[in-house]
Amino acid sequence: MEAAVGTTKACQILGKPRATLYRQRNPTPPRHGPRRPFHHPAELSEAERAQVLAVLDSPRFADKSAGQVWAILLDEGTYLCSQATMYRLLRERGQSGERRAQATHPAKKKPELEADGPNQVWSWDITKLKGPARGVHYLLYVILDIFSRKVIWWEIWPTENGTLAKEFIERAIDANGAVAPEAIHADRGTSMTSNTVTGLLAQLGIDQSHSRPRVSNDNPYSEAQFKTLKYCPAFPGRFGSIEDARIFCCVGHIVGPPHR
Repeated sequence: MEAAVGTTKACQILGKPRATLYRQRNPTPPRHGPRRPFHHPAELSEAERAQVLAVLDSPRFADKSAGQVWAILLDEGTYLCSQATMYRLLRERGQSGERRAQATHPAKKKPELEADGPNQVWSWDITKLKGPARGVHYLLYVILDIFSRKVIWWEIWPTENGTLAKEFIERAIDANGAVAPEAIHADRGTSMTSNTVTGLLAQLGIDQSHSRPRVSNDNPYSEAQFKTLKYCPAFPGRFGSIEDARIFCCVGHIVGPPHR
């Protein structure tokens, strides 16, 4: 059949791939012994590789990339090898990453504040309450004593900034009989870490503590209080106005003095 219709047509009729036919007719001769490694004629010798690595690791070039080293040496009339070879040698030694000195920061210690009496540690935070339309929110400021979970003071404002936060803490201290706590804990929001709040606490001699960066559970007392509020069956989900939100908090859903 193959002689009459050709190899391609015969394979199509019989359903046999041509590659299989050719491989069966011309099998690959078996290899004897392990395959010899291929060495390019221009491959660097061990001494040359050591010389290139010594230059890359020298104090002059220790913080520069292989491309920068190659260009500087070329400007000086020195050619050791190509950029690709430099990168390959560094990659083999695990040095192909960032070669510049990197700043190191110690791990943030988990804040552990304990209170065995009132006015020792306060915790405060800000949460959003949904307004009448999408994108409209009201900000609920709440500060509480972690010893008794008593709400010292709360307020609702349409915005959040350091000035409001500073005045909020001042009014909380006044509402507590002008008695300031020993320490105040908060997360790392912009208001909590603002210079106005930091300056006020320093002026009053109040130690301040903050949650670790990108850790959401280092302020558990305030977060738990907000969850209790928002999971209340009477919580409306949305408020028609900021006054509606204040009235909702005034009727006992937040325990504490009324807002200002």
